[in-house]
Amino acid sequence: MKKSLFLLWAAALAVPAFAQKKAKPLERPKLVVGIVVDQMRYDYLYRYWNKYGTDGFRRLLGEGFSFENTHYNYVPTYTGPGHASIYTGTTPSMHGIVGNNWFERETGKGTYVTEDKTVQPVGGSLEAGQMSPRHMLTTTITDELRLATNFQSKVIGVCIKDRGSILPAGHAANAAYWYDGTNGAFISSTFYQNALPAWVTQFNSQQRAAQYLDQPWETLLPIGQYTESSPDDVAWESAFRGEDKPVFPHDLPKLSALAPKAVQGALKAEGEKAPVATPRNLDLIRSTPFGNSLTLDFALEAVRAEQLGQRGQTDFLALSFSSTDYVGHQFGTTAIETEDTYLRLDREIARLLTYLDKNVGKGQMLVFLSADHAAAQSPNFMLEHHLPAGSVGPRLMRDSIQQALVRRHGAGNWVLSYENQQVYLNRPLIAQKQLDLRKVQDEVVDIATTLAGVTRALTADDLQKSHWESGMLMYLENGYFPKRSGDVMVVLEPGWLESYSYPVNKGTTHGSLNNYDTHVPLLFWGWHVKRGESSVSAKITDIAATMARLLHIQEPNGCTGTPLLEVLK
Repeated sequence: MKKSLFLLWAAALAVPAFAQKKAKPLERPKLVVGIVVDQMRYDYLYRYWNKYGTDGFRRLLGEGFSFENTHYNYVPTYTGPGHASIYTGTTPSMHGIVGNNWFERETGKGTYVTEDKTVQPVGGSLEAGQMSPRHMLTTTITDELRLATNFQSKVIGVCIKDRGSILPAGHAANAAYWYDGTNGAFISSTFYQNALPAWVTQFNSQQRAAQYLDQPWETLLPIGQYTESSPDDVAWESAFRGEDKPVFPHDLPKLSALAPKAVQGALKAEGEKAPVATPRNLDLIRSTPFGNSLTLDFALEAVRAEQLGQRGQTDFLALSFSSTDYVGHQFGTTAIETEDTYLRLDREIARLLTYLDKNVGKGQMLVFLSADHAAAQSPNFMLEHHLPAGSVGPRLMRDSIQQALVRRHGAGNWVLSYENQQVYLNRPLIAQKQLDLRKVQDEVVDIATTLAGVTRALTADDLQKSHWESGMLMYLENGYFPKRSGDVMVVLEPGWLESYSYPVNKGTTHGSLNNYDTHVPLLFWGWHVKRGESSVSAKITDIAATMARLLHIQEPNGCTGTPLLEVLK
């Protein structure tokens, strides 16, 4: 008997202490929801505070954790790079998404950020559907979740814009869906699947875009209550094609889907695709707050049909609202239209949270909300109030540099492209003329800094041979990727914008390293998120690192951000 007791005692000692207790399962949220609001300035959280309800932005702020001093740390601040940087945790210098468009030296042509001619559309037109994340060179936090769970987690991206869905969803996603204005449907590509699921086909058959456009856009509140905005009829806003003035109500059933030329110019300068005309004007929904409503309708149907967060695995919904960007470009940051769009978005955020509470479970979701960039004030608004501002045109910049180089070195196509405030020089021509590339780059710097609105220029050679931890040059370095970036980077003066419809006198745009373009909201809410706020400096690249820490998974393979410790318990 004594011998048996001794053997049992010895066996117990041989088992590690942690194994003597019942193993506690690894805790993760049931569902992660990443929300990116296109062109949302940080101050929109508080500019419209008194008009927001209690269940949308206020709920996220009141129950969650807010980093009040979150900035982008590179240029250009555009939609493609913004979404890629949030989800990869790094900058264009690593993930390679240097703009919405860039010039390819190999082909001598421009390319679009999610363009992929090797895939085919699923459910939409050829132009809208040949898209994938192939240009993005690193993994995303969504990819890493799929890897960590042996691909058992579901990841789905949803956005009206293709790049707002595709880049966040990542390379290993189950699906990414975006809107095709030619048929009013959410579509995908063969990168993800060969046919739309039945629930997507059913959703598209309801023709919700047409239903939203069957009603006029009137203000949510009596128009006299929009005291946070400029008067309704001002010179720096663009009317819809078919309108005499940019004023409420906007008769959506009768309006053309084409954006005004002024807006098309601003969109083209940053590589955006302007809304296209369709017989039923279905693409017009992008430029109204109802584009956000349509996006959420589809996202909630994805949660229901795919049982996201309800399958015993941690799933991820990458959700981006982009109508805020279209409205901002057209009407500017101080318009009643912009305020009305955010008041309506507040209600959509509330609708999302309420739905998830009911169907996934309170406290079971981990949500973050940020923006892919912010926005500048309209130059004419600034000038109206005696504030410094101005605008330049990419064609003017390109032609001015081209002509100056012709005067110095003779005839030739010296400038191949001017994209993302970058000059792409004709390197074969420079070699043919037996000129030193570095010296020609230096000449372009000298030429560019003489042009109106330019405050600084820097060569690619300088960016590759030096390193900056802060300041203007850090932004340029972090946005530079040798195989895709130009020879000379140009920085405009604060308040100066770039547009193909030069000068920019209506609406607004973004893309600079100034605070009005880099300062964005960053909110964490839900599962294991403590309540509070912080004014410590946070970078947009810290989001993926923080999510990896909360989920106990590997950071994206190019991640340069660090976990935001204040939000972690």
